[in-house]
Amino acid sequence: MSVLPAVLAALDSGAVEVVDLTTPLQESTPILQLPPPLANTSPFRLEELSRYDDRGPAWYWNDIHTGEHTGTHLDAPIHWVTGKDGLDVSQAPLRTLVAPAAVIDVTAEVAADPDFLLQIDHVRAWEAEHGPLPDGGWLLMRSGWSARGDDPVAFANADEDGPHTPGVAPECARWLAQESPITGFGTETVGTDAGAAHGFDPPFSCHNYLMGANKWGLTSLRNLDRLPATGALLIVSPLPIVGGSGSPARVLALVER
Repeated sequence: MSVLPAVLAALDSGAVEVVDLTTPLQESTPILQLPPPLANTSPFRLEELSRYDDRGPAWYWNDIHTGEHTGTHLDAPIHWVTGKDGLDVSQAPLRTLVAPAAVIDVTAEVAADPDFLLQIDHVRAWEAEHGPLPDGGWLLMRSGWSARGDDPVAFANADEDGPHTPGVAPECARWLAQESPITGFGTETVGTDAGAAHGFDPPFSCHNYLMGANKWGLTSLRNLDRLPATGALLIVSPLPIVGGSGSPARVLALVER
C-alpha cells in the first residue's frame, strides 16, 4: 500500500489517533498581561454581523477581534528583536509546521514548584532514556499547566512579584536555540518563557535565544498528556499573516496507538 492510503487506513482503524492540542478561542481564553506602560494584546472577541436576520437572512457570520499571540499560537522569529531580520509567520517552512515532536514531562517538578525551570540536565536525562531530540522537530514541555486553562487567574498565577509559571532556564534556552537540532519549543503556559523571565539574563531568554536562532515557539498547548515521549507527528496550522509576528494556530498531533 502506498503511504497516504496507509495513513488514511490507520486513521480509520484507530491505529493512528488525531489529538487536538489547541486551547479553544473565546473571550475567557487567557492572554499575556504586561504591566504599564507596555502595550497589551486584545482578548478574543466575536462581533456578530448577521444571524439569519435582516442583516443577512440566510447566513450567520462574525468579525473576529484578537491578537496574533492569543490562545494557542505560533511565535515567529520576527516576534523578537533578536530575530527582527528573520521570518514572519507567513514564511514558516512547511517542514517546521509538520514535524516530529518530543515531549518532556516535568509535571511532578512543576507541581512541587510553579517557578520550575527546565535545565540542560533535564533534557540530557530525557535523551539518555529516549534518544536524541528530533532533528528539525519540536520539543514540547508537558507541565500540567493546561489544567488551569479555563481559569485566567489560576493560569496567570500572579502575585505582587508577578506571575509564577514554569519555563526554561537561560542557559538551557541558549542551548536549545544554538546547539540542539530542534526547530521550535512549545509549552502549556501563556508564553514560552517562565513567569519570572523578565528578571533573567538576558530577559525573556527563551524568546531572545530561540527567535535569534530563527527558531519557533508554540504556547497554550493542551492534551500533552496524550502524547508519547517520542513518535508523535505535530501539525501546526497558523494563519499565513504577511508580516505577522505570530498567529493563533490549530495544533494537532498524529499518534500511533
